[in-house]
Amino acid sequence: MDILNSGFAEQNEMLSFEKFKDGVLHDYYIACLSRETSLLSRKEVLTGKAKFGIFGDGKEVAQVAVAKFFQPGDWRSGYYRDQTMMFAIGESNPNQYFAQLYADPNPQHEPFSHGRQMNCHYTSANTLPNGEWANLVEIKNTGTDMSSTASQMPRAVGLALASKLFRDVDELKQFKHLSDNGNEVCFCTIGDASTSEGHFWEAVNAAGVLQVPLVIFVWDDGYGISVPREYQTTKGSISKALKGFEKEEGTNGFYIAALKGWDYMSMVEVFNEGISLARETHTPVIFHIEELTQPQGHSTSGSHERYKTSDRLQWEKERDCLVKMKAWILENALADEATLRRIENDARNNVKEAKDKAWKEYQTPLKELTQKSSEIVEALIPDNLEHEDELRKISKDLRSLREPLRKSNLQSVYKALLLCGDKATNEALDYYKELQKDSAAIYNSLLYDDGPKSALKVEAIAPIFKEPSPSLNGYQIINRYFDSVFQNNPKVIAFGEDLGQIGDVNQGFAGLQKKYGSDRIFDTGIRELTIMGKGIGLALRG
Repeated sequence: MDILNSGFAEQNEMLSFEKFKDGVLHDYYIACLSRETSLLSRKEVLTGKAKFGIFGDGKEVAQVAVAKFFQPGDWRSGYYRDQTMMFAIGESNPNQYFAQLYADPNPQHEPFSHGRQMNCHYTSANTLPNGEWANLVEIKNTGTDMSSTASQMPRAVGLALASKLFRDVDELKQFKHLSDNGNEVCFCTIGDASTSEGHFWEAVNAAGVLQVPLVIFVWDDGYGISVPREYQTTKGSISKALKGFEKEEGTNGFYIAALKGWDYMSMVEVFNEGISLARETHTPVIFHIEELTQPQGHSTSGSHERYKTSDRLQWEKERDCLVKMKAWILENALADEATLRRIENDARNNVKEAKDKAWKEYQTPLKELTQKSSEIVEALIPDNLEHEDELRKISKDLRSLREPLRKSNLQSVYKALLLCGDKATNEALDYYKELQKDSAAIYNSLLYDDGPKSALKVEAIAPIFKEPSPSLNGYQIINRYFDSVFQNNPKVIAFGEDLGQIGDVNQGFAGLQKKYGSDRIFDTGIRELTIMGKGIGLALRG
């Protein structure tokens, strides 16, 4: 390995080696931590404690390598197999992972979606409670994950375009809390099968034209659920299919590299080169990470033994990235078997502890609620003796639930109230209303921004007409409006088909590109999806 023969003085060489070794062993620990999280999570689903699970097992080594180059200010626009990366950059942990798996609505336990999204869906807060922008250059940012395949692609273009604008537009350089001179990179991850989506191709084309710091990681484990990649992609390889997008001297385009997902050092070296290129020159990059595996299959909805041959399953065991990384560590004398065994045991024990803690934190308030609901139901008996047996059964059935839900409490109390009719007590009726109110606060809140800067709180300004008022064409009114907006708000950017040079087919932007510059008002191709994606990504950047 070159890093062992760097040419430094002997003391520096030793210090460098020790730091390198510690980094490798830490990465191995995070990879093991993530794998154990995946393994235990599947068991939690199959035993009924969670409803569905989808995991990042088989992609751990590639993601710890990626995480080495994710800096504060950077953005992640990813998908639902990125748990290892989130653990490695310190933005999530197994405790939060299990809380989300159980759908715990407590934001202290599950800060990303408060139990509303399926597991491995992340986000980061980019505004403060007062509605002002947070200091985004100090945050490791994540755009809210979405389940729909390739939905992360369009906004990734906008997130990367923001860096280009912050670097090129003088009016934006004053916003030091939003960008460090456009040095931020957007890390976009996607499964290989999802590159068949139109979202992917439009986003790749847009980024290649725009030349923005977008780094795309394609995780390729050979399958899209049960469908092999030969049925997904021309030539059976996304990097080969994208060959025409590769940047050459004097052209725009991408830096493209194909790597093995178990080759830790090669990925570290090539990621460093590619991500540095994106950060410094705003050249977009695509890393095709091949020979990844799925030790547990696609998700908890099925088993990969149904569609993979015994030879393929054996191949995956041999190329499991953790197996390969462990062998590499031993081969290069970075640790011995006993040390690696301790790391593996620590990861296993820490994940189990996190799982137990998350489950207890999720269940304790529900069990307390169940106890209270049972008492409310039984308190109805004295006034409804003719229904005593039914009410006791409702209470007993509720108490007997090993894993009660909020829904179970609502259903039981409602069933008791229906049974009692007009003889239901005010205490029981009020309790049921309180349950509904609490549930609404937990599940129906924060659907829209309700802070001081919410668009829903903007007060309307009624038009004022004076006599005599000049008569203008509609496009002139629109043109004057946008002129005023661009003059008074340096953050406003406009782009679209025919918007720049000719000022919009209806002349709403006539003369404005010349006045405010082609970096703030510019044309774009017929890429409607990424026009919207750019708007979303730019808005997330401030």
